Amino acid sequence: MRKILSIILSVILLVGAILLANYFIKNKNKPKPKFDKIIKTVSIDTVKNGEVPIIISASGNLVAKNKIELYSEVQGVLSTAGKDFKAGTNYQKGQTLLRINSDEFYASLQSQKSNLYNLVTSIMPDIRLDFPNEFEKWQSYLQSFDLNKATPKLPEYASDKEKYFISGRNITTTYYSVKNLEVKLGKYQIRAPYNGILTEALVTPGTLIRSGQKLGEFIDPSIYEMEVNISSEFSNLLKVGNAVSLHDLEKTQSYTGRVIRVNGKIDQTSQTLKAYIEVKDKLLKEGMYLEADLTAKSEHNAYKIDRKLLIDNTSVYVVNDTLLELKNVNPVYFEAESVIIKGLPDNTHLLANPVSGAYNGMPVKINTEIK
Repeated sequence: MRKILSIILSVILLVGAILLANYFIKNKNKPKPKFDKIIKTVSIDTVKNGEVPIIISASGNLVAKNKIELYSEVQGVLSTAGKDFKAGTNYQKGQTLLRINSDEFYASLQSQKSNLYNLVTSIMPDIRLDFPNEFEKWQSYLQSFDLNKATPKLPEYASDKEKYFISGRNITTTYYSVKNLEVKLGKYQIRAPYNGILTEALVTPGTLIRSGQKLGEFIDPSIYEMEVNISSEFSNLLKVGNAVSLHDLEKTQSYTGRVIRVNGKIDQTSQTLKAYIEVKDKLLKEGMYLEADLTAKSEHNAYKIDRKLLIDNTSVYVVNDTLLELKNVNPVYFEAESVIIKGLPDNTHLLANPVSGAYNGMPVKINTEIK
């Protein structure tokens, strides 16, 4: 029985091996499945070399060109003026910004002016006797003297003798003391030097003002400056008067300015140069953050492309007939989103958009709707 079972099992295995071999032989001759080759459709740009301006991008905050910080040079209590001394208040040139009570100081000034008048009056008899020819001019001076008006200038001296006489009576010293007090009296009232707006107010009516105390800030809102840092490599290209295009971060508003100053010193740490741009617009406010595009120079026989099209900063893909070809180029200037290149002949078909998985020799189809 064991021999019979062994023979039967051997026959079964042999038959199975023959059948399996025939199966593999039959399947070997079947044709392999075919897959359609996918050819990507690409858009192209036709290269036309020419003059390409190099735009330097910079940014900064606006600062009013005409701006003053208000400080008190005298002491006293702040009085009410024509308008409230509050941030946002507009003033015309010559209008009173604020007024400090000067009653006590004014009385002191009047006392000094009265003293000067008395001194001149006291020397009139001596002038009639010693300087009869000069009596009339000194009499005219007394007649023009008004305590409620600015002190008139002392008459011109006709001789050194007259000069010594007047000085010896302490008239000259008293006169200049009075003029000094008159100048100081004018500091109790601060007027607007130009049409502008109060941007900061640190005191209110009734506040005791001390000498040297900051009172506020006043600006001219019609003209602004913006300081920007430019790479030192363009130091010889920046010129006063160059036009500048400015815009906000969202690029919803654009403005036009011009370079008004260029610093002559390069920052040793950052190797940058400071340039100052002047811009005028009613929509501008101090402190606004703007971006500026300065035209430095132009590159001849160049072409501007998207930075995404540049491969390893040395080459780009072009379409030669129906195949992609990697061409070496010379990038001359990098901008935020674009690059200026040289080295591509005119009428070269350059990829308009990056193609994923691109390689040299890759077959492509040109989109005939956009060329």
